Amino acid sequence: MSYFAGIDIGGTNVEIGILNEAGDILGKKSIKTNSKNGAEDTFQRIWNTTKELAEELKISEDEIEAIGLGIPGPVVNNSVVKIAANFSWNNDFPAKDLMEKISGKLVKVGNDVKLIALGESLFGAGRGYKNSITVPIGTGIAAGIIVNGMILEGADGAAGEFGHVVVNKNGYKCGCGLTGCLETYCSATGIVREGKKRLEENQDNELYRKINGNIDSLEAKDIFDLAKSGDKFSMEIVDFFCEYMAEGIGMLLNIINPEIIIFSGGVAKARGILLEGVKKYLPKYALGMTMENLKFAFGELDEEAGIKGAAALVINKK
Repeated sequence: MSYFAGIDIGGTNVEIGILNEAGDILGKKSIKTNSKNGAEDTFQRIWNTTKELAEELKISEDEIEAIGLGIPGPVVNNSVVKIAANFSWNNDFPAKDLMEKISGKLVKVGNDVKLIALGESLFGAGRGYKNSITVPIGTGIAAGIIVNGMILEGADGAAGEFGHVVVNKNGYKCGCGLTGCLETYCSATGIVREGKKRLEENQDNELYRKINGNIDSLEAKDIFDLAKSGDKFSMEIVDFFCEYMAEGIGMLLNIINPEIIIFSGGVAKARGILLEGVKKYLPKYALGMTMENLKFAFGELDEEAGIKGAAALVINKK
């Protein structure tokens, strides 16, 4: 029996799991990333924790066939992290080489969003589809694109960064350095920004009362919850969000022509109201033929998406 380690490295925490060939998580642990202590320290602690987990599961170290690492930032050749923005490490960070040196195992590294998409393709909502796009919506937004069963990486690992397509050249400055990126509108951060802007202009509404007038405490969930209940003020904010989202999805449809779009991440928990809004505006931005047989779904892997996606990188034999 072969086993695989799936490791989801975030700026704050690292989620570690051991999976079987079917993609079932047999056990998992979480540790602090503490990247300020250096990459070697972090990776050594990851491997030590993986070995501890294997021992608890009565799995020998030799039975761990390979390690999949998910990490934020563009990744080149399943090896080098071009921009390690969330960590106290240098860019062009050799993640694969370092983990292989420490573990003695085959290692593949992938961008966290792309690996969520691969995980959904193999084990979740994308099963049975050769061409799928997974769109996690959280603090930011990106697209994990699967074409003919394979992750679309791009020459420098930047494929799928549709959150940084400029949709308003006179819009907000984005953290990437561009102005008016889709992400500044279609993310938890974006909808909260729009909500705060409107609340500063109008306090006579249910949303203002829900947050007791504390505009700084506003969260995306507040807006979506009230919109679902029929609150006109909140519905208009969601509508604004959904039109920009439809513009972004329309670009993906026209370029990739997928069979299914899978929404995941925190904002996707809004479900129906998000999907209805996107579908309402999508005909303005997508070719009719790309929508004829298009399916929509919501991610099935939830909090296990990072671990399963990372493991999918080494379990996937395609």
